[in-house]
Amino acid sequence: MESEQKSVVIYSTPTCHFCHAAKEFFDRHHVAYTDYNVAEDAEKRDEMVQKTGQMGVPVIVVGDEIVVGFDEARLKELLGITE
Repeated sequence: MESEQKSVVIYSTPTCHFCHAAKEFFDRHHVAYTDYNVAEDAEKRDEMVQKTGQMGVPVIVVGDEIVVGFDEARLKELLGITE
């Protein structure tokens, strides 16, 4: 039985190594996501800071859970990825 995929949003910058790693992880596991480049989008940057209280990227939102940084184990848990 396939569960409905949670919405995934990543706040990232083009020069962030961990942002690229997170997006590669999503692509590898066929996870659709919305990417906001907070280096260029001041409104989304402010939204990210409001959610987390800090400027570090990536900030990843899975459903209503916020993950700061690229925590592969936590993302697998939130997304139900078992391999």
